[in-house]
Amino acid sequence: MIYRLEQLLLKSAERFAKRSALVFKGESVTYWELNDRSDKLAAVLVQHGVVRGDRIGIYAKKSIESVVSAFAIMKAGGVYVPIDPNSPAPRAAYIMRDCGMRHLITSSGMLRGFLAEVAPEERPTLEAAIVLDDESSDADLLGAGGTILPWSCIEQSDGRFRPPNGISTDLAYILYTSGSTGVPKGVMISHLAALTFVQWTYDHFAMTEEDRVSNHAPMHFDLSIFDIFTTVMAGGSVYLLPENALTFPVMLPRFLLENRITVWYSVPSALILMLTRGQMTRNTYPDLRLVLFAGEVFPVKYLRELRGVTEARLFNLYGPTETNVCTYYEVTDVPDDRVDPFPIGKAIANHEVFAVNEQNKIAKPGELGELYVRGPGLMTGYWGDVEKTSAALFRNPFEPSFEEKVYRTGDLVRCNEDGNYVYVGRIDNMVKSRGY
Repeated sequence: MIYRLEQLLLKSAERFAKRSALVFKGESVTYWELNDRSDKLAAVLVQHGVVRGDRIGIYAKKSIESVVSAFAIMKAGGVYVPIDPNSPAPRAAYIMRDCGMRHLITSSGMLRGFLAEVAPEERPTLEAAIVLDDESSDADLLGAGGTILPWSCIEQSDGRFRPPNGISTDLAYILYTSGSTGVPKGVMISHLAALTFVQWTYDHFAMTEEDRVSNHAPMHFDLSIFDIFTTVMAGGSVYLLPENALTFPVMLPRFLLENRITVWYSVPSALILMLTRGQMTRNTYPDLRLVLFAGEVFPVKYLRELRGVTEARLFNLYGPTETNVCTYYEVTDVPDDRVDPFPIGKAIANHEVFAVNEQNKIAKPGELGELYVRGPGLMTGYWGDVEKTSAALFRNPFEPSFEEKVYRTGDLVRCNEDGNYVYVGRIDNMVKSRGY
């Protein structure tokens, strides 16, 4: 049985040792290498004071090293906290302070820039920073008591350490989302919650070691959980897209063809850019078998264009960061006369969704209501914010005899005659930009 995310890598390293696990900018890493490197980094983390439950930041641009870091942190018993490398330094500093971060994995250039932009009194107290290069000449950059380690330190590590006795309900990662207030909220996700989603996607989408999965989303966005962990569970290959890929949309269809990608997952706006500016319609994509999209409404006009260029199965996935994905809907045909967006669908396995009307009763079919979610894939809560947690995650009022909790999404929906939920809008005035 697998109870924690890092165990997915251990199992696949045994079964698919020589198969390519990660590919980025021409560099390929096998499952054996990914497991070995993350073992060595985990040992370094433990040697420098990381204990079970520590929150460790990954403040770096997407790379093979960032994925190695996520597995290493979990192997050491820690919780990985990916921070948007393009976010303002004060926001990054807030996240580090908010979750009590003592260790950070970054690059020397980003660390110097971060410290230059953040006032001393607003900086987190970092005990150690591992930089993804060997520019460690600024050994005193963190001040007294702080240690800067070059990435090459993992090569000197023998990888021997005693993994802590972690359990499935331990936190795996924290994803910070601004929510509707603009103040970053740390969404705490346990290994159990993440694995519930990973297992469903592995089963439902029939993932195998032959799959070549694009990783379009950055690590601080929950779409990356499927890209990395479901692919690793299957023993497939993750093809990491550079973070500036959307700057040159024409690169993306070429990326699909050249790497023979079988599974694509992104926000709809990325696919729209490929269709409108990336010349996607000039080719067919014979290897592509799945196109998954989530994070925003996909206008029917562009979904129809996408349906015309690929025979891949198309799935609309829905769910806030607090649940990852909780509903899904397969788009088969897109009739010429269709105008309305497609539904968000029905609950994924081992979950239930239902709408609650203004009278705090379960909404009837066709009636407007707020979507509630129950199941093992829910977040543990918001880091350090009991008030916001209790407002969103609370005891199921419709099953008072049980201790289970439900999550209220803040999204308004209607259930149609087919039992599929249709997204109507937000209760608050949240604005989304490119899926964020």
